[in-house]
Amino acid sequence: MNSTVKIKSAIVVALLLSLTGCNGRQGNEKIISVTIEPQRYFAERIGGDKFTIHTVVPAGQSPETYDPAPQQMIRVSKSLAYLQIGYIGFEQAWMQNIRENNPEMKIFDLSEGIELIHGTDEADGADDHRDHHHAGIDPHIWSSIRGAKTIARNTLSAFLALDKEHTPYYRQNYNRLMEEIDETGAELAKWTSLLSNRTFIIYHPALTYFAKEFNLTQLCIEMDGKEPSPAQLKGLVETAKEHQTKVVFIQQEFDRKNAELIAKETGCRLVTINPLAYNWSEEMIHIGKSLAGDE
Repeated sequence: MNSTVKIKSAIVVALLLSLTGCNGRQGNEKIISVTIEPQRYFAERIGGDKFTIHTVVPAGQSPETYDPAPQQMIRVSKSLAYLQIGYIGFEQAWMQNIRENNPEMKIFDLSEGIELIHGTDEADGADDHRDHHHAGIDPHIWSSIRGAKTIARNTLSAFLALDKEHTPYYRQNYNRLMEEIDETGAELAKWTSLLSNRTFIIYHPALTYFAKEFNLTQLCIEMDGKEPSPAQLKGLVETAKEHQTKVVFIQQEFDRKNAELIAKETGCRLVTINPLAYNWSEEMIHIGKSLAGDE
């Protein structure tokens, strides 16, 4: 943990002690914390009205770089459990601190059982603009149907461990969620089957698992987590033209000027997506339709 995080952690701990006392889990509200909004979607589908689900990284913020406000960490301290997504930047920086300052909190890793993609994995045969800037494990496991199913199973297991009394309730909700995920997968298969071109451009590689699952090629604007150089931009434009790419995806967390430049140079459509949206199913179908040119 770097010195900046340590300093912020000390401040947060002091605030926790002063505002919540030694036991932060006061009151009757049963809270479970998650890192990102898609997790809240799955957790609320399964947990129903039995728990309050708290998302630590607010909508519109990047979970790769987000530093939590003291109020967020106070909310975490009141949680019975934390469902981590696995390997995203926020968790890499803060989970050790969360564990140490909340020793009674149960922590569940929703990435367990997923076939993880590393930065150098050759998932789709693209070149240097694919995903080589991910130095470690690609964390965007929720962007595929297989990943969503594993997250749902792990979320169910967490609820059963926390509250065995309502096992039938959670299992019924889980079954409904799995049906929804299957329906979403069928929709995505339909839209991606219509593609004459299977390449897309995106700033940050949030759709690596999606691309692998549906045999697509993801070209990334971001290189090694940084803005691309003019030479890298030129290379990406040439690669996009070679692949006859039709779509450039824009995400609200990232600057769009390079995406707009590439779209202008290649004739691609600019499409705004939000892989961090709460409504996972709706957003995944939006992405599939956008690739097919229907939105």
